[in-house]
Amino acid sequence: MVFVNPNLDGKRMNVVKTADNGVVNHETEFLFNQTESVVNAKYAGGLVKRGFLVGKIKQNQLQFKYAQEHEDGNIAGGESLCDISIEKNGKIILVENFDWEQGRGRNVFQELP
Repeated sequence: MVFVNPNLDGKRMNVVKTADNGVVNHETEFLFNQTESVVNAKYAGGLVKRGFLVGKIKQNQLQFKYAQEHEDGNIAGGESLCDISIEKNGKIILVENFDWEQGRGRNVFQELP
């Protein structure tokens, strides 16, 4: 993997590896928008009815805060720091270290075709 500062605008991603205490999974789809260094995304799927994140890219990291509504009606939120890389096949990977009400964990996001 190569570390880069890519543009996430218009990229769709899902989570290919989920932390034990995480809620997002391979069914959760994220749609990113980016203007300069500011990034936002909407997401839904799996146990997440709807979610939103906003953050900034600096070099090869994305730092963001998020809020999400779960299918059971609960609302949760937290913050994350992601390392950004690109695989040899050109797909963007985010390795997320998150901190939320249920504790800390790590998820891995992969760009969808």
